Amino acid sequence: MLFYSFFKSLVGKDVVVELKNDLSICGTLHSVDQYLNIKLTDISVTDPEKYPHMLSVKNCFICGSVVRYVQLPADEVDTQLLQDAARKEALQQKQ
Repeated sequence: MLFYSFFKSLVGKDVVVELKNDLSICGTLHSVDQYLNIKLTDISVTDPEKYPHMLSVKNCFICGSVVRYVQLPADEVDTQLLQDAARKEALQQKQ
């Protein structure tokens, strides 16, 4: 639940999602669910020459199982808060 809560705090921010098939999609995070499925709006692809069929797509739903990386804006990530939350969750699982 830690990552789900973290991604929920980034709704409305611009992110880059790299898929397992090497397609990278830039867009605004619209929503995320508990399976880390992602909905992006106002998307663009980083390599339009390789994926010309994606130029007409404006919104997309990405299944969490096909995501390789999610690149986040550095100024939006509070690493201290994330580390503290990870420690608390680890302690709760030990008990």
